[in-house]
Amino acid sequence: MIRTLVVFATCCLLSHSAIADNWAQWRGPALNGVAVGTGFPIKWSQTENVQWKVPMPGRGASTPIVWEDRIFLTCGIEGKNTVLCYDRAGKELWRTAAGDERAGKHKKGSGSNPSTSTDGKHVFAYFKSGDLTCLDYEGKVVWHHQLSYDPESLWWDLGSSPVLTRDYVVVAVMVTGPSYVVAFDKATGKQAWKEAREVPAPVEAAQSYSTPAVVTDADGKETIYVLGADYVTAHDAKDGKELWRVGSLNPDQDGYFRSICSPVVSDGIVIAPYARGKTITAIRTGGSGDVTKSHVLWTKDGLGADVPTPIALDGKVYVCTDGGELACLDIQTGKELWRYEVEKNRNKFTPSPILADGKLYLTREDGTTFVVVPGDKLNVLATNEVNEFTVATPVFVDHQILLRTYEHLYCIGK
Repeated sequence: MIRTLVVFATCCLLSHSAIADNWAQWRGPALNGVAVGTGFPIKWSQTENVQWKVPMPGRGASTPIVWEDRIFLTCGIEGKNTVLCYDRAGKELWRTAAGDERAGKHKKGSGSNPSTSTDGKHVFAYFKSGDLTCLDYEGKVVWHHQLSYDPESLWWDLGSSPVLTRDYVVVAVMVTGPSYVVAFDKATGKQAWKEAREVPAPVEAAQSYSTPAVVTDADGKETIYVLGADYVTAHDAKDGKELWRVGSLNPDQDGYFRSICSPVVSDGIVIAPYARGKTITAIRTGGSGDVTKSHVLWTKDGLGADVPTPIALDGKVYVCTDGGELACLDIQTGKELWRYEVEKNRNKFTPSPILADGKLYLTREDGTTFVVVPGDKLNVLATNEVNEFTVATPVFVDHQILLRTYEHLYCIGK
């Protein structure tokens, strides 16, 4: 009865107010880990402040995305890659299969690690099997491609999510063997361009699980920034041509420096975590060709993240390490403004941090989320536990938090 009343109230709220905030891609509205809006919950548990939760019908680690009254995510169901759509009250609207599942190798992985993306008309989903599919909002397949790469060449599980430009959906394929960045027309699926990404990275270091960042400058020009295989490359979104590159982020040619966390861009600077969480490199955007000597602003050793992607905003970089250290750096100089350990624990921080309403939300694999006020002293407002294995990054829209665990999708709200 309580759930029925909550669902009714949620439906009334959604039908009588404009839904201003969307979370159309993995790292949020600006691909920087920063939520729009205020009034998000600070405290919750498996029952407290849970407006609804639904069981997940299959294994998957993709972060949900939201467009107005719909939620999209992926998982494997009965051996098939599957896209799921829910309404904002947690009711499943449809599910669509998109090729045969290629199961995950790692306990944190699955065949459905990449998050979907949407332009408000179509949903784009990419899977470890190489299937890239476009669906309409009724779950019908608009177009489908099988991308050229060998899933078995990956030592672990595919993690790179599709990203959107004005005209295209873009995927970075960085594997041992031919690597490339490819773009398809969002409406028709016609290949717009394909740019080889040839870099001399050794062995496993040639593999990347990161997601590109798309940035539009003041003149409306879109640039795609790709981190992986020991290099950062910048590409013109219109034709994919490489504009510049910085490398090697692996000067000693360590064969095992595969990259997982993604680049983040702010203040005209690309932040590139690397070396399995041992370094962060800041690169000034612009230039042409190899700009390693001219455009690297700073490199910080001994601090970084292997899996969680940092946040960059207003001249600061917020880093949550896999072990639970939280640090803030000046984006121009790399100066460490503050650093502390949130809590000692054997569980890692795999989900990426989110900055929402002036607070940092840090989610650990055991389903614990710390709400921290950023500053030079540790100030934890709340420690929230759902006690379920969690690797997906939480999503913040319309005063609600969507938290996906391996067992459930939670909608958390006051």
